[in-house]
Order: sequence, then structure tokens, then C-alpha cells
Amino acid sequence: MVIGMDQDFIESQGRLASYIASLSEVIGHADRVGPLENYCHGLLLPLNRKSVESLAAAVAPDRVSARRQSLPHFVAHSPWSDARVLAKVRELVLPSMERGGLIEAWIVDDTGLPRKGKHSVGVARQYCGQLGKRDDCQMAVSLSLASETASLPIAYQLYLPKTWAQGGGARPAFPRRWSSRPSRRSRLSKSRQLMRLALRPAWCWPTPAMATTPVSEMP
Repeated sequence: MVIGMDQDFIESQGRLASYIASLSEVIGHADRVGPLENYCHGLLLPLNRKSVESLAAAVAPDRVSARRQSLPHFVAHSPWSDARVLAKVRELVLPSMERGGLIEAWIVDDTGLPRKGKHSVGVARQYCGQLGKRDDCQMAVSLSLASETASLPIAYQLYLPKTWAQGGGARPAFPRRWSSRPSRRSRLSKSRQLMRLALRPAWCWPTPAMATTPVSEMP
């Protein structure tokens, strides 16, 4: 039994390494591969708080100081494209997902992410579904594909409240396209943007018309 468990662990490690290696193909410079591997491994660990410091300490306890510099630089400053990474995730995961059944739904959702501090981009006091009340949190709009057996997030965009869109103090000023909008209007607009990004005519939908209907005309 122990041998079987060890073999399963080894195989899982191999699949994870192959998956991260594929993601490395779209992040640009080779210097980003190491931080990407550390970041992905850190996010999978059972840590109560997944800050840069805790991730660095967990993945490289003997080199915490160096990791504290490389991880935040990779996440916040390296010019890799999150859209290209998400596209690669779709490329890697969707075929396996579709083998278990046809895609039956697109799920558009706005998700509240509770935050203790107010320094993460987009944090403001607003309604958070996870908490069931108004509190400090980030809001994100996501688009997922779903079958009977699985779901896959394929696009994701942060909602920027007015206090962040206008900048001020230590906060950066964002381009005009990031200007804040009322929550419902923002969700509808971002949902259409995400659908335009993710639409692929080759996918099998519940009704063939969906593959040719302009996103602007979808309900």
C-alpha cells in the first residue's frame, strides 16, 4: 500500500512538473521559470496565509531572503501576460475536460476575496459574498466553462473600485480603461470582454448557434 501511494505521488509530481514546464513556454524570459515553479508549488501547500514571505519560507527555507526578492518581482513587475498564461491553461486542460463530457455552460461570476489589509490592488470596503456582508475585499469577474463533471476558469479580471481607479496617495494612477463603473454595469461589460477573449468556434457547444452568435447579441 505504501509503495502504491509513493508511486501515485511520484506520478503526480511528474504531471505537475510537466504542466508548469508548459506554462513556462509563455512567460517570456528564462529567468522567470524558477520563480514560476516556486510560486505554483507554494500556492499548492497547506499554508494558512499565502503571502510572499510565507511562500518563500515554505519553498526555500534556506534561501528565504532571495525568494522574498524574486517572488514579488515575478508577480508584480515581470512583464509576462496573464492572458497568455490563461490561454495556455485552456490549451492544456480543456481537451482532458471535454473527454469527460461536452461543455454545457458558461458561468460568469463575481467573486469577493476577503483581505485583512488594504494594500493589495483593488481592496475596498464592499459587499463580499464569501463573508455575506460588507468588508475589506477584492472583487473579480470570472468566466468558467462547465460540464457535468468539471469546470475550468478560462478568463479572470479584477474589478477596480473608484478609490483605486482615481489613484492618490501611495496608490498608482491607472489608465482610463480601468475607470470604475457601477458594479452591475462593470460585471456585464467585463463578462462580454471575457467572452470575446475566450470564444473558440472549434469548441462543441450545446447548440451550434452559440458558436456563430456574436457575443454582443448573446443574452
